[in-house]
Amino acid sequence: MTDEAHYRKLEKMYLSAPCNEYYAPRISISEARAEILIPVQERFFHTGGAAHGTVYFKALDDATFFAVNSLVKDVLVLTVNFTLYLTRPVSEGEIKSVGKVVHASKNLFIAEGLLSDAKGREIGRGTGSFMKGNVKLCPEVGYG
Repeated sequence: MTDEAHYRKLEKMYLSAPCNEYYAPRISISEARAEILIPVQERFFHTGGAAHGTVYFKALDDATFFAVNSLVKDVLVLTVNFTLYLTRPVSEGEIKSVGKVVHASKNLFIAEGLLSDAKGREIGRGTGSFMKGNVKLCPEVGYG
């Protein structure tokens, strides 16, 4: 299988996840990189009138996760640890999360993510560590 075919299968798998019906994201995957766009919706807001940190976490974890899984063609990876920094509130437009792998070895992957608003301003960032899991990439998990 080509790398491009692997990336498209990962994108299809991501979009088929039931939780993504709620967030309505878009995704683009390439080698060691993933970009996710999520439209900011009022239903994501906390009482302060801005998107809750869970949206930041989802966008950053997903982008870094898929940046790593772009390098792994047999199984799903697992998020082992994730550190998140919320640097600016967002209440409109779209958020963009870009994840990039910064370290890859046999058993450990580290990826960094940057989250920005529609004006290109940083609104969050994070770093995660990932490892290979036991769930095979197959049609049963939406990889097909």
